[in-house]
Amino acid sequence: MTNQDKSLVIRLENIEKVYGSGNTKVHALSKINLIVEKGEYCSIMGPSGSGKSTTMNLIGCLDRPTSGRYYLDNVDVSALPEVELAKIRNLKIGFVFQQFHLLAHMSALENVMLPMIFAGVPKKQRRDRAAEALKRVGLANRMQNKPNQLSGGQQQRVAIARAIVNQPVLLLADEPTGALDSRTTNEVMELFDELNSNGITVVMVTHEIEVARLTQRIVWFQDGEVLHSHLTPEAMVDIAVGAS
Repeated sequence: MTNQDKSLVIRLENIEKVYGSGNTKVHALSKINLIVEKGEYCSIMGPSGSGKSTTMNLIGCLDRPTSGRYYLDNVDVSALPEVELAKIRNLKIGFVFQQFHLLAHMSALENVMLPMIFAGVPKKQRRDRAAEALKRVGLANRMQNKPNQLSGGQQQRVAIARAIVNQPVLLLADEPTGALDSRTTNEVMELFDELNSNGITVVMVTHEIEVARLTQRIVWFQDGEVLHSHLTPEAMVDIAVGAS
């Protein structure tokens, strides 16, 4: 495999993450090797302390590995300076979190426009692209509403619109259904499925087995290692029961 494999969005090579030193040293990740191809839709699962959140932070360029290489869209981001990582986070990665992180004093449209301000997109183009993203997630009639005028599911749809508005190579979701009821969870997962069907690469961390089974592939972490890298949704229940 060459460093320029254009079919890959994510390539982790021998990633280790160590916190602390001496007697307080903790090996959060040990020799992680993982690839995600363009257009994939996968979830990351594992028990508490398994390393899935640490991996998510590394994939999202929110943290750096202690050793190893991380290639995002064929760029080695392992040791880039923070200013470069900030640009990559803004342009190449769309983030969706459990808590929606919308600005309360701004409308849905204004919230979605925010990433484009940092990307230097002209104002007229920002408004047009934000409106289009909100239409794409089914909120064409809610653009002027503020977060407190929207349901939880609608707020998460605004957050998803904000995440895709810069046309990132990767949509990274951290427990995106954790604050939603079951009906709204299904609606949001249908939206992720639709976005993936249109070519967006999606990686999702979740603790919910039924949510993970709606993705195409499950990566199971345990004790800082990848125990299974290509679980099928059908195999998920047996693995989860065995690891619990």
